[in-house]
Amino acid sequence: MLIGEVARRSGVSARMLRHYESLGLVRPSGRTGSGYREYSGEDVRRIFHIESLRAMGLSLREIGRALDDPGFAPADLVDDLIRRTRERIAAETELLIRLDRVHATDPAGWEDVLQVLALLRALGSTSAGTRQRAALASADEVPVEALVQAALDERDPYVAGALRWALSRSGGGAALLTEGLSSPVAAVRERAVRALAEMPGREAATLLREALVSPDAVVRGRAALTLGARGEAAAIPVLVDMIVAGSNDTDAADALSVLAGDDAAADRIAALLVGRIGDGTTGQPARGRLTQALAGIPGATASRALADLVGDADRAVALTAAYLLRLRGDG
Repeated sequence: MLIGEVARRSGVSARMLRHYESLGLVRPSGRTGSGYREYSGEDVRRIFHIESLRAMGLSLREIGRALDDPGFAPADLVDDLIRRTRERIAAETELLIRLDRVHATDPAGWEDVLQVLALLRALGSTSAGTRQRAALASADEVPVEALVQAALDERDPYVAGALRWALSRSGGGAALLTEGLSSPVAAVRERAVRALAEMPGREAATLLREALVSPDAVVRGRAALTLGARGEAAAIPVLVDMIVAGSNDTDAADALSVLAGDDAAADRIAALLVGRIGDGTTGQPARGRLTQALAGIPGATASRALADLVGDADRAVALTAAYLLRLRGDG
């Protein structure tokens, strides 16, 4: 079979077949009387093997090894191909994301495109200072998706604060942070709820209320502290749980005192605190913290609870209750 016919049957150009021959990948089995290359059936099968391996992403050098080295391990090569392909897909995906973000800014000219690209590059810099400067300049010039991703990824506390500020000014991004709230990485979940806590608007507030039932205690706590400071009674049970757990218990007690702004709310909060104090499963340190929290709760219910606790079998609780009653003028 001459080279022209091989080219037609295989779909490989005559020029490429000659290139394969120059590299030693294919050696025509013979020559015609006129000196033309003549390929055997085995030669043609080898050409198809070469093309199949090229389609998998192998270089011509790797193909030569694969076909001629008896000790060649295909599994190792396939593993390497998988790794390289994943890296290439990741790089292409990153490029696509960057292009989408540039497109989202609706650039009017190349200067706008270059400005957005420069800020995106700066947000991904290895220098914390560069990232912080980019964050402070990004609120109006970078798509909110990029700010959200940067905020969820950022580990430096100062840069993270700048990114949260940029997000709060952007006027969007709250819904995008919900993905961060369900991340398998605890640090990412915390960054997401912290960002939501600093965002204005109803959407962010709604997401914080939903976060009150998160399985992550840190997420629940941050949401409760934020909502409690805003006067939202839905945060009360979580704030009480925080005092029991000793997690930001001082801040939680302060938030409860803010929420106890009327008689009904004060009585409800006092009753919850007293109920946990009397719960047989609540340990001594937690009972002490709950007693201290009653100090910030006005009203008769809290005063009666403290008076009852003066006779508590736990001396530390009893002394704390007596001291708080004197401060209230009830002792």
